[in-house]
Amino acid sequence: MFRRAFLAAALLPLLVLAQPKDRFAGIQPAMQGFADRGEIAGAVTLIADKDRILHLAAAGKSNLATGRAMRTDDIFWIASLSKPITAVCVAILADEGKLTFDDPVAKHLPEFESLMVNENGTRVKPVRPVTLRDLLTHVSGMDEMRARDPHLTLTETSRRIALMPLRFQPGTKWAYSTAAIDVLGRVVEVVGGMPFDSFLQKRVLDPLGMKDTSFWVAPEKISRWAAPYRWNAQKSKLEDTVIPYLYKTDIPDRQRPPLGGAGLFSTAEDVARFYQMMLNHGKGILKPPTVAEMTRKQTGNLEARPGMPWGLGFVIVEDPTKVEANQVLTPGSFGHGGAFSTQSWADPTKNLIWVLMFQREGKGNGDNSDVRIAFQK
Repeated sequence: MFRRAFLAAALLPLLVLAQPKDRFAGIQPAMQGFADRGEIAGAVTLIADKDRILHLAAAGKSNLATGRAMRTDDIFWIASLSKPITAVCVAILADEGKLTFDDPVAKHLPEFESLMVNENGTRVKPVRPVTLRDLLTHVSGMDEMRARDPHLTLTETSRRIALMPLRFQPGTKWAYSTAAIDVLGRVVEVVGGMPFDSFLQKRVLDPLGMKDTSFWVAPEKISRWAAPYRWNAQKSKLEDTVIPYLYKTDIPDRQRPPLGGAGLFSTAEDVARFYQMMLNHGKGILKPPTVAEMTRKQTGNLEARPGMPWGLGFVIVEDPTKVEANQVLTPGSFGHGGAFSTQSWADPTKNLIWVLMFQREGKGNGDNSDVRIAFQK
């Protein structure tokens, strides 16, 4: 009996040591290091698979002026992470047979019937109609609005964009266009028969339980707002800044239109729910073949970003070696980055989702930021 007890006691430390370690345990200290060095205010990190959250942590501050600690449910401006969400709204209408990806934009928005192309300073007609697929893949040639009334409606936004000449003939080049995705929001409300934000709420946000995602931060949630900062390279420090895409409006200002190109605010958990839907082949939202179509390479031989062609609203990782932060991803991974450094990526092969939320501009490409590289590794 004594011998059995001794053996059990001797084996106990080995059994404890044999327990699997948390492979994500290094993430929060790494993020805290960036905050402690003043390189970011704070960050929220999340890793999930298609069914559950595997890691969720916060580091640093959400507001440097007040000293408020970052929380995992803090709300961020997700910028261009909005684009895949808008694309899914278009895809829902495609699944219902109300449009196709190859519909001319003018079929749904007549103001685009008279669209022109700028060729060496001369306006000429497009050689073919601009399609919804062109908008989704950034090959439309659609230019950005340089200045705008902050309370311009989505209807008027679309009409003004239609008056601007394309930068090139549709389908001949790749050039990133937030305006093109804003136009898709208008397509959704025309074809869907309700305001774009209402369609998004009813058909995506509510079914997925994305309770903190909106084009406006509700007054009762402003205390959870993660403030934006700009990196001043000359002073090597963060400075207060504003989000240009809000056009000097306040974050709760509902007179600001629902702009699908970069207008959404969200949390790490909400973004993860969206990608879990995609990894589950569109469960409850899209048909599986539609998910496959959205997450395959659509831009052919046109050069987009290094090793990263475009699907329908999503960036596709084709060659992970081209961008350091992508090297842990498998070819065929998909996602999107945002202007103030938010990141969201899904790897179907590894069944993993990465979400990185922090608010910093002015320090290089957010898709390959120092923070994202550390997070992904």
